[in-house]
Amino acid sequence: YKRQGEGFLLNLRVLLFAVVGVLALSLVIAAIRTLRGPVFFPLRALASGYTDLFRGMPLIITLYLVGFGVPGLIGSGGPRIPSEVLGTIALVLTYSAYVSEVFRAGIEAVHPSQVVAARSLGLTHGQSMRLVVLPQAVRKVTPALMNDFIAMQKDVGLISVLGAVDAVRGAQIETSHFFNYTPYVVAGLFFVLLAIPMIRFTDWYTARLRSRKQIGGIVS
Repeated sequence: YKRQGEGFLLNLRVLLFAVVGVLALSLVIAAIRTLRGPVFFPLRALASGYTDLFRGMPLIITLYLVGFGVPGLIGSGGPRIPSEVLGTIALVLTYSAYVSEVFRAGIEAVHPSQVVAARSLGLTHGQSMRLVVLPQAVRKVTPALMNDFIAMQKDVGLISVLGAVDAVRGAQIETSHFFNYTPYVVAGLFFVLLAIPMIRFTDWYTARLRSRKQIGGIVS
């Protein structure tokens, strides 16, 4: 099971970079979709088209298009891009569409008076978003973000379709050599053990938010 252990470390690396990429890109897309005014219509339309495209397209198709389409466009004479890098890009493209909608919902849930108060203090639009709106929005949507993160933890295993020797591909190799399906069970346990702490933390955080709201309702 050494190959599977090394493959699971590859899954963890891909997950780490994908999380960073998804958070950065989805925040930009969400901020663009909340811009007001006709001058920003082309940007809003572009961001809306992006989210519609990648929310509607299955992740496996995106993996194939990025994993095999990009090297095909580059050609044999170009640089060789590792399959784990291409898989990370596909994950970022797909999950950014979902997470951006979560961020957008959180931003729009912040009362407009918060923005008005921030602008009355002399803050610019960007400063108001960064210092006032986003902190409140992130708190509101943290449980939903955690659920998306848990889903991405599992989907990281799909990079095996591009030939990356991760935990799933390692299990497939072991099974083909020894005709024993135990490696698939081991690979599944790796992902379950990775997901359980985040699932428990999500449940705890959701319960904490619920109790705080109940306390606030009793006080008021």
